[in-house]
Amino acid sequence: MNKEIVQEQALFDQVKQNLEAHYPTGWGGSAGVLLEDGSILTSISPDFPNAASSVCMELGSYLQAANLNKKITHSLCLVRENEKSAFQVLTPCGICQERLNFWGDQVLCAVEIDKHHSVQYLPLKELQPHHWLNVYREQ
Repeated sequence: MNKEIVQEQALFDQVKQNLEAHYPTGWGGSAGVLLEDGSILTSISPDFPNAASSVCMELGSYLQAANLNKKITHSLCLVRENEKSAFQVLTPCGICQERLNFWGDQVLCAVEIDKHHSVQYLPLKELQPHHWLNVYREQ
């Protein structure tokens, strides 16, 4: 099995474990990133009393990667409706796509779990083919 597939499975497993640890019953969500050195960071968005103060689940991982001065290669966000339902992938929202651009347009973003129960990834540049930074990248 190739190294990237093993790392992607490890990312899925750690994000799933983090979700189950924080949300053993009911709805749950967790995110994680795979770093260039092979390490994995996970994060959640706490259920803040004031919904206006909520942040994306991925933000904690992104900030920690930046703080460690590590490059993100993969980003994954998992949710489930309850402890008996299947896991689903949330593609990075527009704000998180902007945040991921910090590490370049080659970051692989989870977009779905396919019929084989494998997470599918696309490069950020395919999610944002006309991103505003392209004007500066082409110079």
